[in-house]
Amino acid sequence: MAMETLSHNRSHEGVQGVYSHASQETGTEMTFSVFVPPQAAELAAGAKLPVLWYLSGLTCTHANVTEKGEYRAACAEHGIVFVAPDTSPRGDDVPDAEDEYDFGKGAGFYVDATEEPWAKNYRMRSYIERELPDLIAAEFPVDMQRQAITGHSMGGHGALTIGLRNADRFRSISAFSPIVAPTQVPWGEKALGRYLGDDRDAWRDYDAVALIEDGARHDHILVDQGTADNFLDEQLKTGLLAMACAKQGMEPTIRMQEGYDHSYYFISTFLAEHVAWHAERLRG
Repeated sequence: MAMETLSHNRSHEGVQGVYSHASQETGTEMTFSVFVPPQAAELAAGAKLPVLWYLSGLTCTHANVTEKGEYRAACAEHGIVFVAPDTSPRGDDVPDAEDEYDFGKGAGFYVDATEEPWAKNYRMRSYIERELPDLIAAEFPVDMQRQAITGHSMGGHGALTIGLRNADRFRSISAFSPIVAPTQVPWGEKALGRYLGDDRDAWRDYDAVALIEDGARHDHILVDQGTADNFLDEQLKTGLLAMACAKQGMEPTIRMQEGYDHSYYFISTFLAEHVAWHAERLRG
């Protein structure tokens, strides 16, 4: 699992790095960023730090949150490693949907595709759940017993579904503007139908509301959603998550943030709060 360093920058007394490696899952070169806080330089032999995964949204790469997320000061304060993967496979040989921002490159939806021509490369579920964690564990001082996950929009969908499917692995889950029920909205129906085929039962594993209806549980979920988000009513439908959780006796924290939209102005305002919230659950 050879890893290439693309850049290193000192920030908040820690190191913000960008890296690439050849992925066996996607069959492509994959790029990701990692912020290692200053506490890493003071670790005793064998000691490790908790890790927070951030999954990005449609059209994004690792770079969006790395450049605009404003998480490093909080991660440095709390001693948390922050990992930001890409959102899809990349490369000239990777199938794409030309002129479709919500499908193909930049829109992997964190699924393992089963339909052609997507099945060979679009294996973002396995990449995020297995391959990249193995690489991070081998190359960075992370405690894989203390993991948390967050994300935005399509990445919020990824954080919720990956977190719910792996509740024993992730101590806490948060999301910004997540697509909570992709089986019930245009973005999700398009992506899941084309990546996974017509069997809608196969889609349920990639839908947070459906997973909760089918028995998935987690005690630590935080969602922030802007009330001025122009995707809220048609694509995000935060209320469906609240209703599904209420029916199952779950008590997530869902905060409707007045006047905020879908952009990184919103995310950067509250991301440090999310880091601190995860930090409380990652101690010990």
